[in-house]
Amino acid sequence: MLLPKPLRGIVPPIVTPLLDRDTLDRPAIEALVDRLISAGVSGIFLLGTTGEASSLSYRLRREFVEHVTAYIADRVPVLVNITDTAMSESLLFADHAAKSGASGLVLSPPFYFSLTQCELLHYLERIAPDLPLPTYLYNFPAMTKNPYAPETVAAAASLPNLCGIKDSSGDMAYFAELIRVLAGHPDFAVFCGPEEILAKAIAMGAHGGIAGGANLWPELYVDLYRASVKGETGEVERLQALVMHMSARVFHRMSSSSPTRYLRGMKCGLSLIGACRNILAEPLESFGADDIEEIRRALVEVGRV
Repeated sequence: MLLPKPLRGIVPPIVTPLLDRDTLDRPAIEALVDRLISAGVSGIFLLGTTGEASSLSYRLRREFVEHVTAYIADRVPVLVNITDTAMSESLLFADHAAKSGASGLVLSPPFYFSLTQCELLHYLERIAPDLPLPTYLYNFPAMTKNPYAPETVAAAASLPNLCGIKDSSGDMAYFAELIRVLAGHPDFAVFCGPEEILAKAIAMGAHGGIAGGANLWPELYVDLYRASVKGETGEVERLQALVMHMSARVFHRMSSSSPTRYLRGMKCGLSLIGACRNILAEPLESFGADDIEEIRRALVEVGRV
């Protein structure tokens, strides 16, 4: 499926349902995808942080992409994260995603070595011409240690095959600067990662959100996006309060900035609504009984279980 320019709306970074540490739960994947599409999402993002990509074998990642793209069958665009420490691996996986039927790619800076912005831009200049699909940059310096500075993004916006960015920094000043420097590139999509600031980001000019919480409650995030675009202040406030409830009580973002707690809360919540097993890829461990009960109570309070 061809990508709109710019892509807009809610594009969930979906979890990777597992039967064990290295086996996909295919029925759960299909049920999750159907539920998200029925809720009105604008696309599906595979192998992001929420999908535990860095903990999955290359074989499993390929199987996941093949299965999801075949099952979606052009109902919505599919974006695939190709981030790797080696450019050759990123390009190999990009080709696999394209051959499998993906619509676009997502690329974070290579991690491990620290890069200057000049080095990072030169890396993008070298890889961009060889990318087989439209590609979104992914800014998440807490995980990669290498940020995409606004001026680097602005320069990259003119490179071939680059069509947008997802910002998961949570830095509103950074996000505002992104919107400013990209004003001359109206087709270059700017997506917000943290759903806690989604409504503010849309008011600032974001094209949508890549919201992990949509795995658990897709209608909430789709409705919040639509209300934000329409400027329905009262409805935005009501929906945002529910988002913050999920953040604080299910994903534990208000008490800990650790992505591992977020992933544990996500898989736990999904298991409680019968969407997938409470199994995370190694080395992460699922929550114990006390946390499971806390999350169950939080979901009961908002009618999710």
